[in-house]
Amino acid sequence: MTDAVQTSNMSEAGTDSAVAIAVARTGTVEKILRIVIPFIMVALAIGLWQLHITVNEVPRYIMPAPGDVIAALYTDWGTLSPSLLVTLRITFLALGIALVGGVGLAIILVQSKWIELAIFPFAVILQVTPMIAIAPLLIIYMPDTQSALLTCAFVVAFFPILSNMVAGLKSVDHNLLNLFELYGANRWQTLLYLKLPASLPYFAAGLRIGGGLSLIAAVVAEFAAGSAGKGAGLAFRLLESGYRLNYPRLYAALILLMVTGVAIFAATSLIAWLLLHRWHESAMKREN
Repeated sequence: MTDAVQTSNMSEAGTDSAVAIAVARTGTVEKILRIVIPFIMVALAIGLWQLHITVNEVPRYIMPAPGDVIAALYTDWGTLSPSLLVTLRITFLALGIALVGGVGLAIILVQSKWIELAIFPFAVILQVTPMIAIAPLLIIYMPDTQSALLTCAFVVAFFPILSNMVAGLKSVDHNLLNLFELYGANRWQTLLYLKLPASLPYFAAGLRIGGGLSLIAAVVAEFAAGSAGKGAGLAFRLLESGYRLNYPRLYAALILLMVTGVAIFAATSLIAWLLLHRWHESAMKREN
């Protein structure tokens, strides 16, 4: 039986079936390593953190141990979870509005170079002006603090989506544009069936950038606003914990922000993969 299997394997050497088996095994190992390696590196970082605390006998009021942070996540969850929900609401609302506004304005801008020349400079001005300088003004002029925080996060997330979409809509192959004109397609048909699909890689890039920036802007705006009370986000919990020297809670709030950022990046990357994996080279695996 063994001789027959070996003979069969030798007869298939160099054939397509043998190559297919090798590729399948390599793909499985690669998938496992993509999951295992990040967890190993995170566990190693936590281990080094604990080692530093133990070897140098760092006091808890200077740097808490990983166990102290985990305990703070459990004991202070009633305080941290409402603040996390506030930050998440501002982040996702700002990102959603930025997506609608960025894509919509990009479509308008590419319809005419004169419209682009008239409007695009204002978007650039908003982007290059530091948000920490704009936030106090928004707090003054907006009807409430939550609206000011939402506007800050929107402004920061808006420009990457807008600029990427404008670049994508302008990067369509000229030969395809000529083909659409040859077949008599009007402006909206060209936009719907050619420009928008071709700009999806740029949209995906803007989405990933805007997702992270919306969270960063929400936190920075909360720092600038100094909002407290029922509507306070995680940024206020960071400040509050620092003032009270409650470093386990401070680290717990920071970890929640980090996990939120990683989750947003993972979600936007998944959306990008779903949009591109069937046809675009950036999301497809090389065949050779």
